[in-house]
Amino acid sequence: MSQLEVNSIDKYNGHNLLVGSQLNLKSYDTTARDALTSVAGDMIYNTSTNKVQFYNGSAWADTASTAAVAITYLVIGGGGGSPGAIADYSSGGGGGAGGYRTNKSGQTSGANASAEATYYVPLSTNIPVTVGAGGTAGPTASGGSGKNGNTGNSSIFASITSLGGGGGFEYYSTYTNSFNPNSPDVDNKAGKVGSGGGGAWSAAAVGVGAGVGRAGQGMNGGIGNNTGAGDGSGRTGGGGGGASAVGTDGASGVGGDGGAGLSSDITGAGVTRAGGGAGAGNGTGNTGGTGGGGAGGNSSSLGGTAGTVNTGGGAGASMTTTGSASAGTAGGSGVVIIRWTTADATLGGTRTGLTDDGVQTTGSDSYIIFTAGTGNITF
Repeated sequence: MSQLEVNSIDKYNGHNLLVGSQLNLKSYDTTARDALTSVAGDMIYNTSTNKVQFYNGSAWADTASTAAVAITYLVIGGGGGSPGAIADYSSGGGGGAGGYRTNKSGQTSGANASAEATYYVPLSTNIPVTVGAGGTAGPTASGGSGKNGNTGNSSIFASITSLGGGGGFEYYSTYTNSFNPNSPDVDNKAGKVGSGGGGAWSAAAVGVGAGVGRAGQGMNGGIGNNTGAGDGSGRTGGGGGGASAVGTDGASGVGGDGGAGLSSDITGAGVTRAGGGAGAGNGTGNTGGTGGGGAGGNSSSLGGTAGTVNTGGGAGASMTTTGSASAGTAGGSGVVIIRWTTADATLGGTRTGLTDDGVQTTGSDSYIIFTAGTGNITF
């Protein structure tokens, strides 16, 4: 049998290219198929399933059920919560923003990554959607060990998952290093959260590492500070990481700012989301990251502010002066926004378990914003 090796075949003139006999596609089993470096439009014969398959730009699909619609998405996880403050002049770290993923052309995904690839979903198929809730506030009960705000919950669209933001920390006792954000038994470490929560002042001059963001989703948090005034009033917390910038470190008396979020015009108008929460400190400042990050507490207003709902903003941290306790705050809930060409598909009206604003239009496209819940959608 002869073999012809070329890079391109095209018609000579006239009608479309005609194949005079049966066309035999290259065969692969599923394992070999998954090892290929593929681009949208590639076709194979899968010997594991005995089906012709094509690559749609994000996954392999069967030609027997390949009717699909291209989706532009913005998926943001819930922001991290902030801790309750206990000890004299205790100042917590801000919550990290929820993970931020988008494939909107020309825009930026979390941690300043490029927009992700074109994404197709099949028609007449249940597609899972979850809007992650913000992380709840950490405890305020007294004790010798550190406390942290709770991690935000992940948001999901189909196979796209944006992780919740890391909770901020209050302080770290030399007697129980299990509360160090970088220890293996705490979620607020590399790869576990969308953006890292802020570290806090140290109980015995033992440095507390900040939470670590995930590539393609969010940035690291800042660390706290325990220098300055001898009465402890210089203690401060670090800011939580945002989608586009790290949370800043606390300085003497002033908590670190939350990291900035990112703007998307997926709905036709630019909106900034996924800002980190600010750390607390005795002095003023302590600003939440643009995009829903909460402000940190200070001596005039001890309590931090919560992250803004449906932005994935991290919670602002709280502080105390002397002989008091101050409750932490919650991170902002996430959001799932999808957009498609109106002429290509119609979104089904049954969306049980989900809260949304209904299908809206911008130009030749339709979009929908999911603000809460878990359920399925179908095109």
